[in-house]
Amino acid sequence: MTTHPAPIVIGYDGSPGSVSALEWAAAQAGRAAAPLRIVEAFEIVIITRPSPGKVIPLEAVRTARRQRLDEVAAKIRVEYPGLRVETALIGGAAAKTLVDAAQDARLVVLGSRGLGGWSGLLVGSVAVQVTTHAECPVVVIPHGFQPRAAQAPTVVVGVDGSKYSARAIDFAFEQADAMHAEVVALHAWTSPYLTYHDGESMLEFDEDKVREEAALLVAESVAGAAAAHPDVRWSTELPEGSAGLALIRHSESADLVVVGTRGHGGFTGLLLGSVGQNVLHHTHCPIAVVH
Repeated sequence: MTTHPAPIVIGYDGSPGSVSALEWAAAQAGRAAAPLRIVEAFEIVIITRPSPGKVIPLEAVRTARRQRLDEVAAKIRVEYPGLRVETALIGGAAAKTLVDAAQDARLVVLGSRGLGGWSGLLVGSVAVQVTTHAECPVVVIPHGFQPRAAQAPTVVVGVDGSKYSARAIDFAFEQADAMHAEVVALHAWTSPYLTYHDGESMLEFDEDKVREEAALLVAESVAGAAAAHPDVRWSTELPEGSAGLALIRHSESADLVVVGTRGHGGFTGLLLGSVGQNVLHHTHCPIAVVH
């Protein structure tokens, strides 16, 4: 029985952000020998007041959008010969359209900003819905992202010892293997002195011991993925302080940042609280959210 590889789904609307996302997704599909599915949401907006000027029939708009998608797909096929490219113009709200289209996907990719169906991706409910309900990893390409010049690629993954970060680690090593990249396993820790006024306390605090335990946690968390991908080099980073800020700083020199949807310690509430918002809004490279 022949099985077909799961596709990589890209949310497209013609905006610069979605074009960058499409380029990233196409390269990823080429490396993974996976089909590329270009999805555009066609949402009908009801206008109650009269609109001046010429009224374009709905079917004509749909036909124009379909032609544009076909042209986009044709360009990708030229750039990536042999790559299977599918297109889908689907009526409905953007978030539901993309989540439904990605039910059988290995990955869904979209830009951080867009037009029409993808507007407000990182500031409204669309981002929360997609990252919460998509059954596969979601990669968000930041606004204005440009691939780095020819340098050794790096994948940074947030590690906190939870089962959610374990899935993120597996994904990070898979991506690094395909990209011929190095993995940086990052675990942020906080000094217990910060819970006291001016850092003063009667408690004794052995910073070296805390770092040793953090390094052991990372090594144990990464062991399985590292064994499964023996050709991938990896290193540990143990910054003190905010996990979100540490990820943002490392994203300046990384090609991909990978996080789990939930966790404990420094990554608690990553998609629901201020840490997640900061990372999504300020990351300098693509960020993957792994369920």
